[in-house]
Amino acid sequence: MSYQVLARKWRPKSFDALVGQEHVVRALSNALQQQRLHHAYLFTGTRGVGKTTLSRILAKSLNCETGVTATPCGQCAACLAIDKGSFLDYVEMDAASNRGVEDMTSLLEKAIYAPTQGRYKVYMLDEVHQLTGHAFNAMLKTLEEPPAHVKFILATTDPQKVPVTVLSRCLQFNLRQMSSSGIAEHLQHVLKEENISFETVALQLIGRSANGSMRDALSLLDQAIAYGGDSVNEKEVRAMLGAIDQGYLFDLLRSLVARDGNALLSQASAMEQRAISFDAALNDLANLLHQVAIAQTVPGTIAQDHPERQALLELAADIGAEEVQLYYQIALLARRDLGLAPDEYAGFTMALLRMLAFSPGEQKSSGRKPGTPLSAGHAPQPVNSSPAMPTAAPSSATSALAAANTATGNAYTASPSQAQPAAAQREIAPRLPQPSLNATTQHAERELQVQEGYAEPGYAQRHAPDHAPVDYSSQDSGQGDSQTNAPHTTQPNTELSASKPVAAEAVSENLGGLTRQFDGDWRGLVDRLKLGLARALAQNCEVASFDEDSIAFSVPPTQKHLLGMGYEEKLQAAVQQHFGRKIKLSFAQGGSGNTPAQQMSQEKAALQSHAENAIHTDGFVQALIQDLGAQIIPSSIKPYQPT
Repeated sequence: MSYQVLARKWRPKSFDALVGQEHVVRALSNALQQQRLHHAYLFTGTRGVGKTTLSRILAKSLNCETGVTATPCGQCAACLAIDKGSFLDYVEMDAASNRGVEDMTSLLEKAIYAPTQGRYKVYMLDEVHQLTGHAFNAMLKTLEEPPAHVKFILATTDPQKVPVTVLSRCLQFNLRQMSSSGIAEHLQHVLKEENISFETVALQLIGRSANGSMRDALSLLDQAIAYGGDSVNEKEVRAMLGAIDQGYLFDLLRSLVARDGNALLSQASAMEQRAISFDAALNDLANLLHQVAIAQTVPGTIAQDHPERQALLELAADIGAEEVQLYYQIALLARRDLGLAPDEYAGFTMALLRMLAFSPGEQKSSGRKPGTPLSAGHAPQPVNSSPAMPTAAPSSATSALAAANTATGNAYTASPSQAQPAAAQREIAPRLPQPSLNATTQHAERELQVQEGYAEPGYAQRHAPDHAPVDYSSQDSGQGDSQTNAPHTTQPNTELSASKPVAAEAVSENLGGLTRQFDGDWRGLVDRLKLGLARALAQNCEVASFDEDSIAFSVPPTQKHLLGMGYEEKLQAAVQQHFGRKIKLSFAQGGSGNTPAQQMSQEKAALQSHAENAIHTDGFVQALIQDLGAQIIPSSIKPYQPT
């Protein structure tokens, strides 16, 4: 006798054997017991959840020789024939291949005749949403008022595509996806009946991989039995599924708790050597973090027989709740962007480093245990701060950089010359954007550079906001000293200006001060200006000369039509608003044509040329041309431009 796959052998033959659809079983059983039989039923749900199985059980309940019952005998001629698919009055039609109006008309013409073998004629239309509009229209009248001996059962994975006129004529039952724990429990029952040894963790892995489908789970179980040599073990199942050994993931999280970057990279390298899928690793890492979050919030829901219960509870105690949420979000985003990374290893390790850099914990010297919240007593304080210079609470940018420095072993402290008066911090900090959790470390460092009085060369010019200028340079430096212990006023941070002129200038420029100067980078300036239609003129201008109060432009003769359209005034207004003072712009035809538009055109052409050259020199493409006579369509070649 030929082998029968588990998905068919263990297809439920009664309502009692059906797993995971108790809400549907209850409704149908009560209807059968009370003889409240509808003429049309609609079963919806994803693949492998029991739509066809329910249809066959319902057909047996209607035609069992013992009578209409919720518990068909399974032994009479009608029940056996329906199980074998040879019952003349039970017709299963695939609507995907019989979707036309002619097919529907033929079915309805046969429906008017009395049953041949059974009590009812039962028509089961699978994937009914694929019927054509004319086919749906053809069945409406019969579906609404069918002969007394006819029952319709419709099944679909996409009920949104079924016309509402059909939905209103049916009793609709939505079959749910099955839980992974429910699937694993059913697989245990199957393997015990089959006398096959198994490990519980292996069945849990299969249950998760089935994505709610019992048929998929049984098919995977068949594959696992063959792969493991008539046994189902965790190691073989992980290898078959390409799943990640949970030990790796627990080690990764423990390294994050310890802020051990070397251990993180070593574990990632070991995973690469084993050819582990990093996409699957990120997915499993997110799943593990979800379990840790559950263990932190509702630990009682972790099953006592869970194989990793103790490890989960230990991690839940060691990692702060805010860190778990941050790691989970980073893992999700890293998996989404994995295809944009140079390679999967780089994308995975970058996600780990991001988790390390943006952990919201403080530096190791604070004495706080991992996973405990940051209290007021553990807040980091500046070192050797003067009594005359009270400090404010660290900003979010400072905290972000402190966490990043802690992760790399560089504890951050503020020296006396770096510490700012509280008034200065209150004056400057509200004007600066606060970084979010998923900002980059570089962004956090730049925020801190401005707040702490440091700025790289040209940073203020590139990142200064476009609001109205504020002049801090005209204030008396001695005034700030006299107001140190006074209530906060709107006096500027003159003490900071006196002690660190460079830092004061950077802050002033970042706040829109009058000290901005045009450095000749016209293309960079155009990118920052809000120009609207005037951008067309700005991108076709070449700087001929400039000084503090004026800029002279050359416009190529081919673009002279842009002059005299009012764009000059709009461009001048935007430049003056950006620099906070009057600057005269003049325009003349001529120049070498080295405009932003020309530069972008040359860059685009270079990218296109590089892409075409890469295609023409690719070994696989050349093999296709030589072996199969393939041709390259030039217009289809586009350079890669990451979004």
